[in-house]
Amino acid sequence: MRHSKKGMVIVAIATTIGTLISCGKELNEIRIVPSDKAALGREIFFDTNLSNPVGQSCSSCHSPETGFSDPLHRIVSEGAVKGLFSNRNAPSIGYSMFSFPLQMDPADSSYSGGFFFDGRANSLQDQAKLPFFNKLEMNNTDAASFIEKAKKASWFPLLTKAYGEFQEPEKIITTIADAISVFERSATLNQFSSKFDAHLKGNVTLTDEEKLGMRLFIDSSKGNCAACHSIEPDAISGKVLFTDFTYDNIGVPKNPANPFYTIPSIFNPDRDAFIDFGLSTTVKKEMYKGQFKVPSLRNVAVSAPYFHNGYFQTLEDVVHFYNKRDVENFPKPEIEATVNHREMGNLKLTPQEEKAIVVFLKTLTDGYK
Repeated sequence: MRHSKKGMVIVAIATTIGTLISCGKELNEIRIVPSDKAALGREIFFDTNLSNPVGQSCSSCHSPETGFSDPLHRIVSEGAVKGLFSNRNAPSIGYSMFSFPLQMDPADSSYSGGFFFDGRANSLQDQAKLPFFNKLEMNNTDAASFIEKAKKASWFPLLTKAYGEFQEPEKIITTIADAISVFERSATLNQFSSKFDAHLKGNVTLTDEEKLGMRLFIDSSKGNCAACHSIEPDAISGKVLFTDFTYDNIGVPKNPANPFYTIPSIFNPDRDAFIDFGLSTTVKKEMYKGQFKVPSLRNVAVSAPYFHNGYFQTLEDVVHFYNKRDVENFPKPEIEATVNHREMGNLKLTPQEEKAIVVFLKTLTDGYK
């Protein structure tokens, strides 16, 4: 595996932090992307004329102001058709460029990589295509009508200039998705400009409470957050990504407020009995029911609500859930059989320690001055 595995002991906290600071001064630059294609991809990303009916763009659910998550902080985002909602919270797509195709580690049968909460896409290009034709998202019914709208766009001449003239519908759609993926690999979505990054570079000193929060975050005998939200520089990119790209069932309860349960039965025949099986739906194996991809925690303070179904509204509630899930009266998990009881649920953190972790998480927001 290319990434640290859950359950591995985080050794020598002081040494780890020292290594981070050292590495932070020499982090690799983000892979250079063609500026013309990135600019083209940005135009497409913000174009509200590509949905059916018109009015919704990629940015409608993935806004820069909220770390490229839902700008209205909705449990789940409303699609182009008023009153239709997807079943899942719109994840932040910032830093998604660092993921990789879904793969299984034969050593322990765990999965990592992929895109979306369930790993159903294997590249940024594939991830960019799917919402265009999802009835609960941008609702284009066929390739021909989508391409007709694209050809009328002000950016379409830039597409043909960058990629050439194509007649095949699939090729046109692929180039549109590729342009979006280039934008998603640009510095706009991968800024590394948080207070934490400034700290790694030696440009700012964290407060005592922020330092405590980071120690608790790393310490495998305390918060143990770094077991999944890795704070070590990634082996491939050299970046601190705050995820190991693996999957887990952390026992999130079903969210009765999810509007997906009330959409017409033609889209959700199970209504409020619907259960989201996560990774299992993608890999077709029951042992992965309820597992969802570990997200990056970068910009987590501005991307509420949290988890695949938006159950929790605040970071304070999230950290408290990790700490006390198994010892307080939380609603039962949506899928109970595969819940991770080994690494969370009774961390014995004090209220002050919970608060310190939240304070540290707030140092991960881009745009620090």
